[in-house]
Amino acid sequence: MKFNVLTFGCQMNVHDSDWLIRAMESRGWKAVEESEANIFIVNTCSVRDKPEQKVYNILRRLGHLCTSPGDFVAVGGCVAQQVGEGFLERFPYVRLVFGSDGIAKAPQYLEELAADHEKRLVVNDFLAQYPEREGGLANPNEELLPPGIGTIPGQAFVNIMQGCDNFCAYCIVPYTRGRQKSRLSSVIIDECRALVKAGIREITLLGQNVNSFGMDKNGSDLSFSQLLYKISEIEGMERIRFTTSHPKDIAPEVVKAFGELPNLCPQLHLPVQSGSDNMLKRMGRKYDRARYLGIVESLKEACPDIVLTTDIIVGFPGETDEDFEQTMDIMERVRYESSFSFKYSDRPGVAAVKMNPKVSDEVAQKRLTHLQERQKHITRECLEELTGKDMVVLLERPSKRQEAGGVSWRGKDAGGRVVNIFFEGKDESFQLGGKLIKVKIIESKNHSLIGTKVGDPW
Repeated sequence: MKFNVLTFGCQMNVHDSDWLIRAMESRGWKAVEESEANIFIVNTCSVRDKPEQKVYNILRRLGHLCTSPGDFVAVGGCVAQQVGEGFLERFPYVRLVFGSDGIAKAPQYLEELAADHEKRLVVNDFLAQYPEREGGLANPNEELLPPGIGTIPGQAFVNIMQGCDNFCAYCIVPYTRGRQKSRLSSVIIDECRALVKAGIREITLLGQNVNSFGMDKNGSDLSFSQLLYKISEIEGMERIRFTTSHPKDIAPEVVKAFGELPNLCPQLHLPVQSGSDNMLKRMGRKYDRARYLGIVESLKEACPDIVLTTDIIVGFPGETDEDFEQTMDIMERVRYESSFSFKYSDRPGVAAVKMNPKVSDEVAQKRLTHLQERQKHITRECLEELTGKDMVVLLERPSKRQEAGGVSWRGKDAGGRVVNIFFEGKDESFQLGGKLIKVKIIESKNHSLIGTKVGDPW
């Protein structure tokens, strides 16, 4: 069978889609471009504004490609969790709808529907424990399966948990991904060890709130900091990252790990959402401005070179000009190297829907533009400070910035910064993906760095 996967949203969705591609390829299916496929899988996200309507538009387009009896569309992810059977009612060619916990058995369901053209399924029940997945993962006794669409040489994602118990006033995640469920630490460590054995050099641990790993009722015997130390000890483990962190749960032991573990990358995505205590309280974030800045100070003490990034919401109900200025102030104090910033938008069922007064779209947009312009300036200053410095870069893929007389590659340093490196010669067999290389930064341009090789790959 020929299939195509369309992915929207967060890194967890990207990881889910990549796993699904690997799992289907291990069953003999072939991942192809959309124009060649007869089965389409749409992995949806409901964080942004009007996600349901966007999915409907995509499904209408895919419907024109379902021209044979065996052609069909499967819808997974957060919007699938919300809409459920509504997709079957509205689109006759949608024959599988699976939510966050349903992805574990999605390969089985896809095979069943490919064999039975009349069958239709909705799999939206939340499970009590983390649903382990079979197929598509590294095996300690064999090499990795061929990379699926979107994979990066040398890098892999490992889920350590799913769901969230925080119920922030603006967030739909607890309703679309369910309550928090931690994986067994032994399973996580075994998966990481297998990936390293198969040639992976960098692993990113994923979860809606990794800092609360093991704190749910079905949690592991290890805390998140203990898990980090165990994974760090794996022979050949060169780089570890994790995302996302909730400030209220970050433990001193995790902060300490940034100063003690040589393979824990000096990078942390630490969503602040707002710099105003009034807004943080209304958002239900369970920390205040002072607590957040204290965490930042302790992180910089433990790891002076740490790169901090964040998420920010502007225009949350009740946000005043003074509240917004507090957010701008915390940006100046922390100096995030980058940030994901958004205008608040209502999500069905969350507490903020009923909160007033609403901030007008005009005011919210003006604030967002101001914040993003300032962030661009801070990012540029941070990158310019790196000119002349040496760093180790994990090469990912050929760069879009190609120059005459050679080939350029794109990679990231330990801080997660994008670096483009030029190599002389045009030998297309010169495979560098997944290699670590030492470079000297010669300039910064368009929010990325440009470097030149000063050390051979290893």
